[in-house]
Amino acid sequence: MLQDNLILEHYGLNELNFDTIKSYRDRFAEVKPAHPWNALETKEFLYKVGAWGKVRDTHKEGVTLAGLLLFSEERIITEVLPQYFLEYRESKGNEEWTERFTSQDGTWSGNIFDFYFHIHEIVRNSEPQPSIASSLTEVLINMLIHADYNGEGGVILEKQPSHYVFSNPGLLLVPTDSVFSNTVSQLRNPNIVKLFSLLGLCERSGSGLKKVKQNWSLHHYKTPAIDQDVSMHRTVVTLSLSTQERQASSSEKDTYHTSATDSGNNFKDVEKYQNTPENNVEIDSYNKNKYSYNKRLIEEFKSYNNDFNSFNKEDSYYNNEINLYNNDVNSYSNNHNSYNNEQEEDSSNLVNVENIDTKLWDIAALAREKKRLSPNQMEHIILELCKEKPLMLKEFAYLLERTPDGVRNNYLTKLLRKGQLQLKYPNQPNHPKQAYLFNKKDIEK
Repeated sequence: MLQDNLILEHYGLNELNFDTIKSYRDRFAEVKPAHPWNALETKEFLYKVGAWGKVRDTHKEGVTLAGLLLFSEERIITEVLPQYFLEYRESKGNEEWTERFTSQDGTWSGNIFDFYFHIHEIVRNSEPQPSIASSLTEVLINMLIHADYNGEGGVILEKQPSHYVFSNPGLLLVPTDSVFSNTVSQLRNPNIVKLFSLLGLCERSGSGLKKVKQNWSLHHYKTPAIDQDVSMHRTVVTLSLSTQERQASSSEKDTYHTSATDSGNNFKDVEKYQNTPENNVEIDSYNKNKYSYNKRLIEEFKSYNNDFNSFNKEDSYYNNEINLYNNDVNSYSNNHNSYNNEQEEDSSNLVNVENIDTKLWDIAALAREKKRLSPNQMEHIILELCKEKPLMLKEFAYLLERTPDGVRNNYLTKLLRKGQLQLKYPNQPNHPKQAYLFNKKDIEK
């Protein structure tokens, strides 16, 4: 297999598409406006980003294989990689394609950089939910950076009414069952990864597909499927747009054996639930919010997560007296049982995606799409998120795709100081369930 840092000594600047290079540099300057590389000449810039190489101790230099794939044209790329092929196709469920274009049609450069942004525009225009579009482009770029471009069959994205299929030559470099939980990146094409990561389009954290799975679960879609065709040496990822029924656990069936729409029977179920003393506090809260609970039970029974407090309407976080958030002793007592149940999960950096709905995901979409936002823009997004519900630091980091330390030091501390946010446990800053609340009193002043 050819390495993407291979220097092609006989391929110079004349073999590259300068419209693509300009597009790349424009996007680089947008993401990194103060970067010193913006002032470099073309060849030196390409050298810095890994698209141009120099052979040490000689005067030989040339385009790297990664540079050829991103910035050249299909006819020239296939001189080095005869099997190279890119294709997007779309149908309405029959055998005829309603839309199709390939790297060979001659109407565009045919390189992988232009292919990515062409597909990005199609997905953004055809998928109204930003969170869905974001996941699709995440899988697309994952396919492009991990493909074996010397393999057969080409890189293919197929859109059907009920699903998307991403197919590329090359088998996974990590076990299939660890793809959605892996945190270590195994790179087939490190220079291609670098070229895309410099634009903020990917990271070397190995968490891309894990985020896609979490987002798919938010929409209650079927879990993404990954298939390895060893004989054809291909990897196929399928993203279904069909929802799946959530099967209630045996404990849920025991507690909620009646119809979710039968409010009278719901109170009988609550009486049964009260027989367990560790849930007395939660039942008291439930009784105070029974009408809110019944409404939400009907809408969200499929995603019920055994945490009774999650059934409370979000407004109760702000209207249920100051003791719920500001009296740390009572707050801790009221949440003690929930904390014990979730202590193991909260000790890690994993986010319980069932606590994050699609509205929160969409509010934070701009922060995920643009790695450089003004402080005012980011603060506005954070405040809008907190207006919906209290959020923990790790939930901010997940929604905004920023590091926890960066979110806390650059934004949350400032908003607390300005009085626009407040802590859920102000007298216990290191409380394991610490969260940030929108301060309504700040608006009333």
